[in-house]
Amino acid sequence: MTAAEYRAAYTRPIQDFYHRLFGRQLEDGEFVGLDDAFHDAYRGTMAGVTLATGSRQALRDWRLGGRTQSLLSMFRHEQLVTLVGRYGIQDEFVRIDGLVGPGGGRKAEHLTRHLAALHLDPAAALLVGRQPGRCGRGRRGRRELRLFNGGYHDRSALEVAGVPIADTMAEVLSLAAAPR
Repeated sequence: MTAAEYRAAYTRPIQDFYHRLFGRQLEDGEFVGLDDAFHDAYRGTMAGVTLATGSRQALRDWRLGGRTQSLLSMFRHEQLVTLVGRYGIQDEFVRIDGLVGPGGGRKAEHLTRHLAALHLDPAAALLVGRQPGRCGRGRRGRRELRLFNGGYHDRSALEVAGVPIADTMAEVLSLAAAPR
């Protein structure tokens, strides 16, 4: 499978993506094995991965500008914290939450808990994501949304969300800082 084919098929929840790939629903137990295999392979490829150019400075500039940011990911929590620490950007976030428990669920419930832990009204939150479906569903009760063109989807899939799309972290934060 090419990267373009992968991006064209990619969707969430991840079980729907596997359904697209295999043309059938997964049987009991198959998802757990696929999810574990994916995360093992993903971790194996991360050794040589660096932050996108300008990301570290963009994150620092945001914080030094008196703003806060948090990180919510469906990457497993312990591995996320280790990864953020490896990049030396942990101090740029007031909170870091990764997936705890089994994978494959919807991010909305995790987002609700994340915002509650921050004591943040969802209507006051600016959400930045890499998936158009999350923005579409997340619009209810949320003030601002931005997409980052750096994930599994190709740009054309992001454009259907009808929200600003950034190609670099500096651009994400520039869009976020723009008057609302």
